[in-house]
Amino acid sequence: MAESVYNIGDGPAVRVSLSLPEGTAAAIRDRVGKREFSAFVTAAVERELRGRILDEYLADYVHRNGPIPAEDQERARKVFDEVFAEESEWPVAS
Repeated sequence: MAESVYNIGDGPAVRVSLSLPEGTAAAIRDRVGKREFSAFVTAAVERELRGRILDEYLADYVHRNGPIPAEDQERARKVFDEVFAEESEWPVAS
């Protein structure tokens, strides 16, 4: 039987072991409660993964095409600011 392949954020939950500094774990519990701990860590990990994938894509693009002109960077920054500001989760780019 073929093994299923899932995208980031998809698929059934699996139990994993995670070690965090006690201060970090306590700060998470204080902010989201014990019941939402896993959801908080999942969201943080997914953001990190997506950020790394974007970094990899941009590095590959620059490798293939050369540096991204400042004008294009500013245009992209404005698009990101508009899109992510609508989600109320993301800070504007600096």
